[in-house]
Amino acid sequence: MLPIAIEAVVAATALVALWYFLFSRYNRRRGTLVLQWVEAACATRGRIVETRWLSASRLQAHFSFATHWFENARVTIKLLPRHVPLQWIVCAWRRQRETLTFEADLDDSPAFHLEISRHRWLTQKPKEISSPERNWTISRPGPVVLTTRTEWTHELTPVVNTLMTSRGHNLLSVRFRPDSPNLAATIALDALSDEETTAAFLGVLRDLAAGSSASRH
Repeated sequence: MLPIAIEAVVAATALVALWYFLFSRYNRRRGTLVLQWVEAACATRGRIVETRWLSASRLQAHFSFATHWFENARVTIKLLPRHVPLQWIVCAWRRQRETLTFEADLDDSPAFHLEISRHRWLTQKPKEISSPERNWTISRPGPVVLTTRTEWTHELTPVVNTLMTSRGHNLLSVRFRPDSPNLAATIALDALSDEETTAAFLGVLRDLAAGSSASRH
């Protein structure tokens, strides 16, 4: 019985090691590909100056951008911990998403603090609503803004308007603050599929930065 138990332990250990190796490699290839999209989307405006893996599922890169774009920029790619089965299952159960976070300083530091989180509530129509026997009036409103601010200042309008457009609808969160980093924006990785969609994401960041700068003038 003992040799069989030892063989089972060895087989299980080999399986876990193989799982870790394969999915760590998958994460590295996926993270590197996304980073290549970002670098290609920057074109001649920016380049990677440093890249490092913070863990098997987190990649960070520092960028150098042309003048009047971004300063001290960095991109952090957070992947699912596929290499650890239990953590992967927990993340899937909590519906956690893979994300890309862009952080940078701006030429004109914003004079305000602003944190925006985007939430979507989706539901299927109940049978009683879709029933032809009931005379329901269904309204389809646009985006609704819920704010904790007691006063809405004019400096916030350009930034919020950018987020309300179709180009900014994929952002999960945006943060502005006077301290470094002045701007931080997070997008789900499944919203980025190639260089074109990544370039659109960077375009939204430029619009947000321009909106923040415009609020100071």
